[in-house]
Amino acid sequence: MSDARAEVREFLTSRRARLSPDQAGLPAYGGNRRVSGLRREEVAMLTGVSVDYYVRLERGNLAGASESVLDALARTLQLDEAEREYLFDLARNAGPGRTRAARTHVEVRPAVAQVLDAMADAPAWVRNGRHDILAANRMGRALYAPVFDDPRRPVNTTRFTYLNPAAREFWRDYDQVANDAAAMLRLEAGRAPHDEGLIRLVGELSTQSELFRQRWASRDVKYHRSGVKRLHHPVVGDLDLNYESMELPSEPGLVMNVYTAPAGSPTADALKMLASWAASQDAANAADSAASAVL
Repeated sequence: MSDARAEVREFLTSRRARLSPDQAGLPAYGGNRRVSGLRREEVAMLTGVSVDYYVRLERGNLAGASESVLDALARTLQLDEAEREYLFDLARNAGPGRTRAARTHVEVRPAVAQVLDAMADAPAWVRNGRHDILAANRMGRALYAPVFDDPRRPVNTTRFTYLNPAAREFWRDYDQVANDAAAMLRLEAGRAPHDEGLIRLVGELSTQSELFRQRWASRDVKYHRSGVKRLHHPVVGDLDLNYESMELPSEPGLVMNVYTAPAGSPTADALKMLASWAASQDAANAADSAASAVL
């Protein structure tokens, strides 16, 4: 990723630049403004700090900033919930002794895998903060077959999105998915800036995808909790799925994604077809394994 101070500077500068005086409730005086968005002096005034102090903050010196100051700054810059969390994470990691490596998940507990398998009719899978898929039920593997077919490992939805040409057909809202994926990774980078796996992934994507470099440079951050995912599956066609992303309290850093469709909808019918296809694939794989064992 980047130097911590530089990250703070770029984030605050980009959030300040997107706000006009009118949006901030300030009078707009005549004449041309030399900066896009708010001036530092205006941000300092609205936040209730001195100009010198705000300049130090924007230069990356968030260490020691109180929660009340960060709250006031978040209100001034009109940060949403994800952006506010990112600001606090940047401040939390700006202090001394903040270099503890993030916990690395390489597999899920058997009990979590059992929960996945118990949801036989709904595609479901578990990911970590850098979007590695650690476990999936049969329907989850069938739904995300193109992602699992990518030869690169570990299986990673964001790597697939940016580096696999099949992604543009699989994601029917490709641009939105690409934007969200980079924004989610940026949010994770604020939480775990020393996660070596995340650093390697961002480096890989940055060197191989111009689109990712552009999205990453925007400094946008976003939660991914619920919504609609529109896919084009190579076997069953178009799917309009509701998804819920649920953090696992017993496994900090892991998220379970579950996909459903309203009963009687075309997507619900397509999921039944997908289940039949998944069962046939498993049967074929089992037969191949048995034949290989005999040979």
